[in-house]
Amino acid sequence: MSGLMQGKRGLVMGVANERSIAWGIAKAMHAAGAELAFTYQGENFGKRVKPLAASLGVDLLVDADVTNDASMDTAFEALKAEWGRLDFVVHAIAYSNKDELAGRFINTTRDNFKNSLDISCYSLIDVARRAAPLMTEGGTILTLTYQGSTRVTPFYNVMGVAKAALESAVLYLANDLGPDGIRVNAISPGPMKTLAGAAIGGARKTFRQTEANAPLRANATLEAVGGTAVYLASDAGACTTGEIIRVDGGYHVLGMPQAENI
Repeated sequence: MSGLMQGKRGLVMGVANERSIAWGIAKAMHAAGAELAFTYQGENFGKRVKPLAASLGVDLLVDADVTNDASMDTAFEALKAEWGRLDFVVHAIAYSNKDELAGRFINTTRDNFKNSLDISCYSLIDVARRAAPLMTEGGTILTLTYQGSTRVTPFYNVMGVAKAALESAVLYLANDLGPDGIRVNAISPGPMKTLAGAAIGGARKTFRQTEANAPLRANATLEAVGGTAVYLASDAGACTTGEIIRVDGGYHVLGMPQAENI
């Protein structure tokens, strides 16, 4: 895949540490020749992101809070001033109060519902609106989702609703931005050992369950997700938009566990 992203510039949002899916994507994009910028939220995350960015030779980092319009204005103004244009954006941002990911979905609070949908879904729309004017030669917007959007998944609750909304937003954005040559897609990995995933109750059980039953008998890897992202953002993905690409070892095709696990 060397050279597939040569000459392309992109923003990666949502790196938390070296196990983040966004980091796996960033490494793959860099290896394929892309020039990168990163966002981080606040100095605590900045302390984690800056050394990772430096390891790839990236020195364009901007503080961005997706819930704050002024912060987002400043971030995209900095990108415009530095680069003038964008070729791709990776949106790897989601949040919900972890206390409400356990127990009954019916007990979801109004405040957490609004906050979860705002950060996990609306932020993609907001990012797309800001990024699109910089994609003067077309481009790609990528986000991350999970199968809890379409199938009830233990310990996922309101995040499943947020991801369902996110996937719908991908379709509408793909249609809106298609005439501008901008493609919008989502990658749906299976469960992964990330900081965000660890916040979900029963994460280890879910990881073992999918690994034991997926047709490939394996969970997604950062390398597999990164490779998929490179395909989607490169010229090889020129005619792919509005898609939810599953990178889950085939787990999504199952109707029941494998025979040996029943």
